Parts: sequence; C-alpha cells; structure tokens
Amino acid sequence: MATRAQFENSNEVGVFAKLTNSYCLVTIGGSVNFYSVFESELADHIPVIHASVGGCRVIGRLTVGNKNGLLLPSTTTDQEMLHIRNSLPDGVAVQRVEERLSALGNVVTTNDYVALVHTDLDRETEEIVADVLGVEVFRQTIAGQPLVGSYC
Repeated sequence: MATRAQFENSNEVGVFAKLTNSYCLVTIGGSVNFYSVFESELADHIPVIHASVGGCRVIGRLTVGNKNGLLLPSTTTDQEMLHIRNSLPDGVAVQRVEERLSALGNVVTTNDYVALVHTDLDRETEEIVADVLGVEVFRQTIAGQPLVGSYC
C-alpha cells in the first residue's frame, strides 16, 4: 500500500525523515498529519523518533544510517544526540562525525551492506562509516555527480 505524505507542502519527505529497517527519525515542528503517516505505518514495528539535528529540521540530509548505526554531523548538540541515542534500539550505534562535508545524507548513501561516499570525504570519516555502519565503503560518483546521497 502506498501512502502520500508532505512536509509543509514539500513532497521531499526524505529531507525531513530518515528511515531504516531499525528506526525512523522524523523532524520536529511538522504537522500532526506528517507524523501520523509514519506512526500509523511504522510504530508497531520500529521506533519513530521525533528529533532535530543542530537545531535544523532537514535531518534526512544531515544524517546517514542503516540498521547497524547512525552518523550525526558535528553540529548535533549533546542534548539532541542523547535524545536520539536513548530512543534508538540497543543494537544501533550512534556517533558524531567531524567532517567538513557536514550534510552526511548528501555525501553518503548506504544500505546494510555497502556505502557510496563523496570522493572528497575525509579518510577518517570513511573509516567511521565502515566501522559504525558495518559496511564496505566505495568512493564513487553517480553520473559524474559527487553528492551520492542526493541521487540515490
């Protein structure tokens, strides 16, 4: 079954939410209708967590994650990180990443096995992606575009 959802008249719901097999992050400050779409479909199976990252609502673009872990940008406050960590299932690792390319959802795309990363991503960040998310990492472009997370 398909369900339509919008966030403040935007169909780009992936900008305002992050969905994995283990959890769903949704931004704060949206309408009840936006949250109810996620909660009615997912709440019986995985936690639906209301959060912000660095005071921003575009959590789908700022974070990257899979069933094994979640990576947050350095702009994430301690309070936000604690709230997210306490709301996630026990087996999900959470780590803040010091990276110049801080919109992690734009520069990394991943599933539970493989990640594609921006060609200019720091080597240290590449190792963190591999370790925390438990994936094999490849530096890659998609159709010549380095923002791999924006095109997948």
